[in-house]
Amino acid sequence: MSNVGVFIDIDGTLYRNSLMLEHFQKLIRYEIIDPAIWHKEAKKAFHSWDQRRGDYEDYLIEVAAIYLASMKGLNRQEMDFISNQVIEMKGDRVYRYTRDQIIWHKEQGHNIFFISGSPDYLVEKMAEKYGVTDFKGTQYLIDENGMFTGEIAQMWDSSNKHSAIIEFVQQYNLSLADSYSYGDTNGDLAMLELVGNPVAINPAKELLLKIKEDKDLCKRTTIIIERKDVIYKLNSDVEILD
Repeated sequence: MSNVGVFIDIDGTLYRNSLMLEHFQKLIRYEIIDPAIWHKEAKKAFHSWDQRRGDYEDYLIEVAAIYLASMKGLNRQEMDFISNQVIEMKGDRVYRYTRDQIIWHKEQGHNIFFISGSPDYLVEKMAEKYGVTDFKGTQYLIDENGMFTGEIAQMWDSSNKHSAIIEFVQQYNLSLADSYSYGDTNGDLAMLELVGNPVAINPAKELLLKIKEDKDLCKRTTIIIERKDVIYKLNSDVEILD
């Protein structure tokens, strides 16, 4: 078995949106969650980001809090049909570069891991779709009756992603120096720092600044920008324009 690990964030790195947001919107569409929640609470955060007046990570964290509160008291098993719909209808809406890299890593016999802040029940289905080795997502906790409690064990911050990688390294006997990671936001910073071959895909400004602050990381990191039908490969000394 190969000792090379490949650690891939999903939202914004593989998937061209957020699995959690797709699930949230479908729950609203089917009126499992009151549609007024979107208009009263989430819509403002969305428009702030959509009009480029807010930070993307702040937007996702704000909507994640609304989503979490909305899920409390719902039955986990009853959500499965909507979770399946999200992956079946949206699971191919991915970046070509990352999709092709997954194919290449499989051809090399590498161990591929999805590490995502999206709910684990969505990450699991995405992991099955792309045939990866293992995965970790944010755990939305349930009680003895299978109802969501409104509590989570999050996986969208850098510290928890760091811990997840270390667990995979120990479990699968991986070499970090030979491994790869792919991320797009500051929550993926530890993933990039830990491996010998870090790749930032359409990186958020905060992540790019962090990379540039660390000379060693900056030297090792490849920057990928995918827009329309063009993929750009840059080095980390790219100029940032405010």
